[in-house]
Amino acid sequence: MAKTDDFTKMMKDMMGNFPMDMSAMQDAFKTQASLGEKMAKVALEAAEKSTEISSKWTKEVLAKASVVASVKEEPTDYTKAVTDFASAQAELAAENMAAFAEVAKKVQMETVELMLAAGKDAGEDMTAAAKKATDEMTKAAKKVTTPAA
Repeated sequence: MAKTDDFTKMMKDMMGNFPMDMSAMQDAFKTQASLGEKMAKVALEAAEKSTEISSKWTKEVLAKASVVASVKEEPTDYTKAVTDFASAQAELAAENMAAFAEVAKKVQMETVELMLAAGKDAGEDMTAAAKKATDEMTKAAKKVTTPAA
């Protein structure tokens, strides 16, 4: 009968001759986690600022709505109150939309900065990992091809 080769042992021996350094994977994970944390911070700050703007806007609308809802002496006073309210709302809308746009612009700028920094870090990590892997592979190949004395 033919003897079957133990492929498990062969794979172990082969992988033992080409050791893998998991520190590059750990560094990549840490870099990704750090990016995630920074992106979450940007998003949470934007959400907080947007909530403040919305809350302020709502309070201003309600304050001006009470003027419209109050009893007037003359019928024309109702028309003037509604006109004033509509005019004030147009101004409020413009102001608050500009505030939201500023929040969005800040988020966009911070996101671009983070992505550029992350790309640079990832490139440096990949270069270092590739160099280290090349060095290790070269050493392992030399070890395998060097005849035993």
